[in-house]
Amino acid sequence: MTMREPDRAEAVLTARLDELGIAWTSERHAPVFTVEQARSLGTRLGGEGAKNLFLRDRRKRFVLLVAEENTPVDLKALAAEWGVGRLSFVRPEVLADALGVTPGAVSPFALMNAAPGTIRVVVDARLTEHELLLFHPLRNDATTAVSPEGLLVFLRACGHEPEIRALGGTGRTAGPRGT
Repeated sequence: MTMREPDRAEAVLTARLDELGIAWTSERHAPVFTVEQARSLGTRLGGEGAKNLFLRDRRKRFVLLVAEENTPVDLKALAAEWGVGRLSFVRPEVLADALGVTPGAVSPFALMNAAPGTIRVVVDARLTEHELLLFHPLRNDATTAVSPEGLLVFLRACGHEPEIRALGGTGRTAGPRGT
C-alpha cells in the first residue's frame, strides 16, 4: 500500500482489527499534525490520546515510542537508559519507507506495514490504565479508538512484541509534536 491510498490503507487496517476480534470505532476530522491539534478537536470517542514518536538510534535501529500524550519524554535520558547512544527523529522519507505513513499519521497501527521484529516498540505503561486509546488509522484526518488490550493483541499479531515501560522524566523532552 502507498501513502496515496489512505482509504484503502484504513480499510485494510480495520479489516485486520475485525479479524483479530478487536473492538474499534473511528471518527473523521480535519487533518492534524500535532498532539495539541488533536487535543483541540474534542473527539466524541472518549479515551486517551497518545504521542507516537518514530525514532532511530545511533546504529540506525528504529524505535516506535507510544506515550500518553501528557507524558514528558526525555530522549537523552531514554537513550542513556537503553544504552543506544542517541535517539533522533527520522526524516519523512525514512518514515514513509519504514511505516508507510506521513508525518502526523504515525501510530502503532502503522506497524502492520513493517516486517515483524524490525522495529522496537515501547509503550508507556500509563496507557494500559485507560479504557480506550486514540490513534490515527494510518491517516491524520481520522482517529480510531481501541482498548489497551486490543492494541497489545494487534502489535503481537503484527510480529512486534511491545515493551511496556514507565516513562517520564525531566530535561529535554519530546513535547506535543508527535502524533
